[in-house]
Amino acid sequence: MEKTYSIRKHQEPFRVGLIGTGKISDIYLQNCAKWSGLSVYVCGSLNLSESEEKAAKYGVPSVAHPDDIISDPNLDCILNLTIPAVHAEVSMRALRGGKHVYSEKPFATNREDGAAILNLAQKSGLLVGNAPDTFLGARWQTVRRLLDEGLIGDVTGCMAFVGTHGVERHHPNPDFYYQAGGGPLLDLGPYYLTAMVFLMGPIRRVSGMARKTFDRRQIENGPRNGEWMTVDVDTHSMSMLEFESGAIGSMTISFDIWDSETPRFEIYGTEGTICIPDPDPVHGANDFHGPVWYRTRKESRWELQPRPTDRPTEWCIAENRHGFNENSRGLGLLDLSFAVKEGRCPRASGDLAQHVLDVMLGILESPDRGGYVDIQSRCDRPNPLPENFAEDL
Repeated sequence: MEKTYSIRKHQEPFRVGLIGTGKISDIYLQNCAKWSGLSVYVCGSLNLSESEEKAAKYGVPSVAHPDDIISDPNLDCILNLTIPAVHAEVSMRALRGGKHVYSEKPFATNREDGAAILNLAQKSGLLVGNAPDTFLGARWQTVRRLLDEGLIGDVTGCMAFVGTHGVERHHPNPDFYYQAGGGPLLDLGPYYLTAMVFLMGPIRRVSGMARKTFDRRQIENGPRNGEWMTVDVDTHSMSMLEFESGAIGSMTISFDIWDSETPRFEIYGTEGTICIPDPDPVHGANDFHGPVWYRTRKESRWELQPRPTDRPTEWCIAENRHGFNENSRGLGLLDLSFAVKEGRCPRASGDLAQHVLDVMLGILESPDRGGYVDIQSRCDRPNPLPENFAEDL
């Protein structure tokens, strides 16, 4: 059994420098401010006025240019929240600067850059972590426990679905979602594939098909409302997955679907089914909390889990007591900070992120290859969080 956490309030916080103060930075700054194990000392981006606004809003002590943040000797880690096209560049520079790195997804936009990050981190004795960390939330920890307890027997397969009509209806600057390195698979795929690997283990081979439905799309909110964007990537993706365990799965991810009643995620076993429903078309694996339904051969109807029990350490109780029923982005960074002090691999690791990237690129490449693509990368199935993880945060 993995040892439990002992790194708590009385120890020095993990000192973080944040690079990239766009929309996603808000939730990271909110959560880092309430978790005593983390402290964002400085933030910055190429838009320093935007960074100054974020620093003032969330109490970040200083603002600096990204170059100065990377070279700051007082920092332990760089939180890389830049756009996907420069994730690898910023992560490499941070490692060369002697910093641990935690990055937003995707890990990189090609396998070579991802491998270079992992190699440099290993040579430098530094740790690399990567979003998504949603699998650390109460919903997914609960599903993992049910699987480990054998509720649905041996896992035979899974299905993932996310259908939305793009991000231009709510994101003020959605251009990069439709440029190289973007698209629904690279944007939303990491949530579902990471959850799959956490629950079912690594993936052996994949195949896929995709299409681009619209050559351009119109921004529908904010100061650029009405402006048209060129679409350079496929926006409707379907794929088949084979896991090393022998289980098989399917996944549909699209920016071209107006609505659907399809569940976001299901796992099938020899003794039953676990279902992750969600009325919000972009949430499912893209969330930390929510209901978990199951039905086994013993039940005549669907049952809800988590549910009140006499076991006080159940995740359903822990999430309510410690706020993990909210958007808890940054849990992976928090776990990385503990991993540094405990001398272990973080759960939301670079190896996991590289494997997920390899899988997504294989899906994108398979139509031109005319069949299945064997996945060359490997990663360990991440351990669940210990039940006392939330204590004293």
